Formats: sequence, structure tokens, C-alpha cells
Amino acid sequence: MKHALILGASGDIGTACARVLAAQGWSLYLHYFRNQDKISALQQQLIADYPTQEFFVIQADLNQAGASDKITKSLFNIDGVVVANGQTIYQLLTETTSHAMDDLWTSMLKNPVEICQQVQAKLSREHQGKIVFIGSVYGLQGSAMEVMYSTVKGAQHAFVKAYAQEVASLGITVNAVAPGAVATQMNTDWTAEEMQELLNEIPLNRMAKPEEIGAAVGFLMSKSANYITGTILPVTGGWKV
Repeated sequence: MKHALILGASGDIGTACARVLAAQGWSLYLHYFRNQDKISALQQQLIADYPTQEFFVIQADLNQAGASDKITKSLFNIDGVVVANGQTIYQLLTETTSHAMDDLWTSMLKNPVEICQQVQAKLSREHQGKIVFIGSVYGLQGSAMEVMYSTVKGAQHAFVKAYAQEVASLGITVNAVAPGAVATQMNTDWTAEEMQELLNEIPLNRMAKPEEIGAAVGFLMSKSANYITGTILPVTGGWKV
């Protein structure tokens, strides 16, 4: 039985990834920070739908140093990692505090990278380990007002490309999905005018559904993607490409 860790499983994209991977036969470690009710409901739903698989819940604050140790100590068998946790800061760089920069760096890069480091031996046991980061189109193109977010997402992409080369001989593939605009809770504060301006820039004229990002992750976590590594897969509806 395959086991995967999903960081940020209580978020919209993380939940979509959990449902896709569970349907593919994965047992899951579902990480969350604050959304206990949501993660508990997801866990119970998955247990009911897939009674022969295992679904565990892990709570940890990825903004805190050492969260990686807490998470990896809760893992037994592990064959895949999906890094789907995320947060952003929408403000000018000159308004961004050092503390906010540290939070983005620690939660979206340092702790996830430490987790990859700590589970590498387990991922390599069957010579078919999978790691997928949820990056961002902003990691490819950058965005004003989200400079630090874009910087960290770009760093995730760079890590994927470098680490993929380092662990290829161990049978571990490392990839990222780079979504464009996705209809998640993170994007609910737009005015109608702002939303229309955004949609006018997207050739497909709509935001992605979380399930569409989950499907891309599911592909990269499947045997069909065994020859794909070090790749950043844009899922953007044609936006900013």
C-alpha cells in the first residue's frame, strides 16, 4: 500500500489532491494547522469511501522552526510527498516586515525542504518515490504586490529542478505544478471589477477549479509520470505564458 504526505491538506487545493490520490489507491497523512473541523470531515469521508486504505491526521504549524521534525516523526511508511500548503502577502515590498518574510520562507520552503531531506531514505526504498510541490505562475513570471510570495515560489521551482537531479538515481521524481488563478478561499476578496479584469487576461476566461490542480498532481504522482522529473507544469488556462 502506498502512503503519501499532503502538507496543507485542509486547504482547497490540498483537499482536492487528497481526493484524487485516495481515488488512485494512496493511503494519506493529512497535514493541517488550524482547520481541524475541515480536516476531520475530510478524513472521515475518505475512510468511508476507501475503507481498505489508511488516513491519518497530523497537526503542525509550518511557520515554526522544527515543524518538519514533528511531522516526519509521525510518518511510518512514506512513498510520496505533496507540498500544497501556502500563504501570501499582498502588499508592497517596502511594507513587508522581516517577520512576514520569515513566515513565507519557513512555511513554504524551509520546512518542506527539511521534510524531503528527512524522508529521502524512505522514499528511495522502493525506487519509486514521488515529490510534487504546488508552485505558482508567479514563481515563473513574478507579480507586483506579491514580491516575496513570487520569490519563495521561484525558490520552490529551483529546488525542484536541482533536487530532481540529485535523487534521480534513487528512483525519486521531483516535480511542481504551477497554477495560475484558482478559485480558492485565498482569492475571495476580489471585487467584481477586479475579478473581471483578471478573467479578461486569462485566455480560457475563467479561474481553475481546485480539482483541476489536483488532477495534475495526481498525474505527476502516478506511474504514468515515472519518466518526468525536474519539471514545472503550468496549469494556467493560458495566462502569463
